[in-house]
Amino acid sequence: MDKQEGDAGSNQSSPIISSFRVFQQELDTKHDKYERLVKISRDVTIESKRTIFLLHRVTSVQDSDAILSEAGTKLDGVRQKIGQIAEELRGEDLYQFHRAFTAGIQEYVEAVSFLHYIRHRSLISLEEINARLVFMRADRGDVKESTEALPVGAQVLTFHVTPADYLLGVADLTGELMRMCISSVGNGDIDTPFQLSQFLRQIHDGFSYIGNTGPYEVSKKLHTLRQSLAKVEDACYTLRVRGSEIPKHMLADVFSSRTALIDPEEGLV
Repeated sequence: MDKQEGDAGSNQSSPIISSFRVFQQELDTKHDKYERLVKISRDVTIESKRTIFLLHRVTSVQDSDAILSEAGTKLDGVRQKIGQIAEELRGEDLYQFHRAFTAGIQEYVEAVSFLHYIRHRSLISLEEINARLVFMRADRGDVKESTEALPVGAQVLTFHVTPADYLLGVADLTGELMRMCISSVGNGDIDTPFQLSQFLRQIHDGFSYIGNTGPYEVSKKLHTLRQSLAKVEDACYTLRVRGSEIPKHMLADVFSSRTALIDPEEGLV
């Protein structure tokens, strides 16, 4: 019995056991960080979706400035969450934890690009997105968006959206633009669909140049992008050919039914 206790004691103090304890601690730390990033990403996704739903109200109100301002405020809060991701990734390899937060970042890109399109009728660039993801970390540990001169002792944190996440977010944007097109027609706006159609063609052409050379997920979403473009072009065709025959107050019912027939499972959740 004493011999067994002595063997156990010697095993516990052996270099191999000590090394495995270090590995265990490193893995536990990595797993805990991964779970924290997943939770933050979930919050980013939820708030970004709420911003997108809010922006869809722009087509049904007279004064959209209040909605755009509220959406900008919501995205400021989302950026604070991304600042927490940047804090977690300090000194870490981004791609070790990329799967933990990629869904949230894609949703953020979709929301911020949707807001940018409504304001400027253009596509926001990856550089413009990353320029807003610079944060200030004060001595007390708070993370704030860096918009002013940094105080003494503050540290700068940056988060870089990867090109793949940017492309995937823009691909998802096309679905929101398609819904915006249908809503605009329903509200009697017959100019916006033609603007959206031209814009979506330009995005489609850009993705076509990438083809199979880009990330696998991008090629998968190209099919959805083509579906969104087809729906917008179908709406424009109907407006051009039969627009004068259909009263404006009935356009919403006509295009809602056509969209449901094309894809009955698609819609806002």
